[in-house]
Amino acid sequence: MLFLYNLLIHIATAFLPVVALFNTKIKLFVQGRKASFSILRQKIQPTDRVFWIHVASLGEYEQGLPIMEALKQQFPTHKIVLTFFSPSGYEVKKNNTLADATLYLPMDTKQNAKTFLKLTHPEKVFFVKYEYWPNYLNQLKKQGIETYLVSGIFRPDQVFFKWYGSFYRKALSAFTYFFVQNKQSQQLLASLDIHHSQVVGDTRFDRVSQILEQDNTLPFLEELTHGKTKQTLVVGSSWPQDEKIILDYINQTTDQELKVVLAPHNIKPDQIKQLYESIQKPKQLHSQYQAGSTDLTHVQVYLIDAYSLLTKAYSYASIAYVGGGFGAGIHNILEAATFGVPILIGPNYKKFQEAKDLIQLGSCIVINNEADFINNLSKLLTNDDLRCELSKVSSDFILANKEATSKITTHITNI
Repeated sequence: MLFLYNLLIHIATAFLPVVALFNTKIKLFVQGRKASFSILRQKIQPTDRVFWIHVASLGEYEQGLPIMEALKQQFPTHKIVLTFFSPSGYEVKKNNTLADATLYLPMDTKQNAKTFLKLTHPEKVFFVKYEYWPNYLNQLKKQGIETYLVSGIFRPDQVFFKWYGSFYRKALSAFTYFFVQNKQSQQLLASLDIHHSQVVGDTRFDRVSQILEQDNTLPFLEELTHGKTKQTLVVGSSWPQDEKIILDYINQTTDQELKVVLAPHNIKPDQIKQLYESIQKPKQLHSQYQAGSTDLTHVQVYLIDAYSLLTKAYSYASIAYVGGGFGAGIHNILEAATFGVPILIGPNYKKFQEAKDLIQLGSCIVINNEADFINNLSKLLTNDDLRCELSKVSSDFILANKEATSKITTHITNI
């Protein structure tokens, strides 16, 4: 099986440069990896003491961030190597100031794994949530390097728990310890006779709870919402499937007091132009906003065509809609929840424990179609008591699930 896996990796490595000629994201994926080893040679010296943290993309970066911050605080002389698999994470966070070296993880070949570990020589390694690369894991095990899974989550439909999953089950043996999000994950590991695990929850709770300590003011939204006195729907990380439902409502509603903030997942100019032109209410595009001269008094829909503003935008929300649930899966709902906001999502949420928990508690509501969206949004907009009640549920949920990071760092520093 390892032979077949390695063959497929080598075929993919040879084929991807061809695909990159026609796909911008794949081009970043391929070109970025060419610099990985040179970045390591430049940033990491043989005498450095190193921690390696690997994430798939932006969401996993947010889960790994509290761990990086804690390690920097407890081990200030160590260096941190941060690797990404996906361009959507790396391109946004490649200039972060916390890691000493940020790079794409080279393709999972045996030789790449050996070279990477020789250059990095990490004392401890942290894979976040669900990244399992057999050649890297095999080399980590052979070299006896402490390797941890952080914010891990396991489901019965994963390959580890199938009759044909022995190859990937073997890869799990490289982990020194598993820090998992829920009891089901721990039980599934136990079914594989893996008992070195602990339920600590999701480190993102620690991350998002810190958001409340920062200045979340956005002057243009202060103006739009009249100092947060207007009911405001914030739509975060939306995809076209989400936007169709929401825009149908926006364009048809007679409620002239409701403010809507749209922050799409994709901000490519052509898609933003199409989205902006489809809005039939008084509107403003963020890239055309000029402080002091743009009048937002009568604007109902504000379209954000920039990154890194969504988190603060949630602080202005009366209700949040988090996108992705009509596609591959919902985006981060915790940032909205930390501000004490009732949340609407699409039906594809099964892989996200925090969504299932908040749905059970009642402050996250699943919509399956436009009628669901209109009914639930109207109910929340017209019932102040219900909205306040669900807002408190969201806030309390975040507070009750903090401290995963301290549990992890306490464990790894005491072994």
